[in-house]
Amino acid sequence: MDLESVRRYIEKGGHEDDKRASKIEVMPLRFFERFVMEGLHIDLIEPGRVVCSMKVPPRLLNGSDCLHAGATAMLVDVVGSAALIAAGVFLTGVSVEINVSYLDAAYADDEIEIEARVLRAGKAVGSASVDFRKKKSGAIIAQGRHTKYLLISSKM
Repeated sequence: MDLESVRRYIEKGGHEDDKRASKIEVMPLRFFERFVMEGLHIDLIEPGRVVCSMKVPPRLLNGSDCLHAGATAMLVDVVGSAALIAAGVFLTGVSVEINVSYLDAAYADDEIEIEARVLRAGKAVGSASVDFRKKKSGAIIAQGRHTKYLLISSKM
């Protein structure tokens, strides 16, 4: 194993010689949220529940040409937080835990549905479950759980 190649890959983002590679200093604020959420549509909002849909864009694919696990985890974060806000939590704080079970793959242009439901919105901690499904077949792609520290214990 060439350890120096691993070091270069990690430290240079795999683009050491690529003059077109992005430089982190020029990335806009909150770039990753916008990058992942572009094209996400809200289909339903009700107290403690949010249902969204999106067509999987090529920019969110991994090396196997399916929806990247990191993009899925970020959507658990964002949509799970939205469900907590829909439950009346005024402000959410930092994530305490995010876990995702990856059960199937979604590919470019697949329509997916993301449903988040609040499991608990207490005084200090809130938790939501987030399911990813293929819209056409209803097959589960991934299931996540998101637990957050709540900044303000009073609800809206």
